[in-house]
Amino acid sequence: MKAVILAGGLGTRISEESHLKPKPMITIGEQPILWHIMKYYSSFGFHDFVICCGYKGHIIKEYFADYYLYRSDVTFDFSAENRMTVHANVAEPWRVTLVDTGLNTQTGGRVKRVRKYIGDEPFMLTYGDGVSDVDFEALLAQHRASKKLVTLTGVQPGGRFGVLDLDETGRTVSGFREKAKEDGGWINGGFMVMEPEIFRYLGEEEGCILEREPLERLAAEGNLGIYKHYGFWQCMDTQRDRGLLENLWRRGKAPWKVWKEDA
Repeated sequence: MKAVILAGGLGTRISEESHLKPKPMITIGEQPILWHIMKYYSSFGFHDFVICCGYKGHIIKEYFADYYLYRSDVTFDFSAENRMTVHANVAEPWRVTLVDTGLNTQTGGRVKRVRKYIGDEPFMLTYGDGVSDVDFEALLAQHRASKKLVTLTGVQPGGRFGVLDLDETGRTVSGFREKAKEDGGWINGGFMVMEPEIFRYLGEEEGCILEREPLERLAAEGNLGIYKHYGFWQCMDTQRDRGLLENLWRRGKAPWKVWKEDA
């Protein structure tokens, strides 16, 4: 199953760094948050990634093109042989497809534009600016059992996010509210599972916002499920958020760090 990562936004709320690089390339512990997200997916056996690029997407492409150089010891021989030798290279079990989905394209349009790389099969989807310790096996099991077209991960950070209304079962999203008011409301934390039928709800145009008409329509039809996650979840919207994540990583307390260290 492929994991699609939305990595094309402008990141205006963390503009101190995003004016130089796309937000998914802002680092935590010297590695882009995109790398952290991919390492977490990979720890659950998801190794095939489709990354939706946009703003400064060439920086993401250059990062993966030079991945061995970033992660390995290298000898450059400028003698007659004029060759480069990579020593003890770190080989991730990844297949990474980088797609230019447009500079100003919204989330729904980006997903629609990578359809040919996904095919007619279910896929994972998340945002390129947040980490969590969500149990992907449990998420996927609930999604399959529910027969919903989309299952999103619901989290409860409180505060400034829009809120999801649930039906009486507590497993289906019935609507949306504009703002959370510290009332224990659930928000969309990303980390979604989608059936290929989702493409019928998406438009090619750059203004198609996944979280608006497509998900709202699914909710109205009873086709949008929620997997409730009570553990760690944190997006990186601001420098304060980045500082929190950096501090957890530096202290060895990062809940999303479940993989073994590279040799």
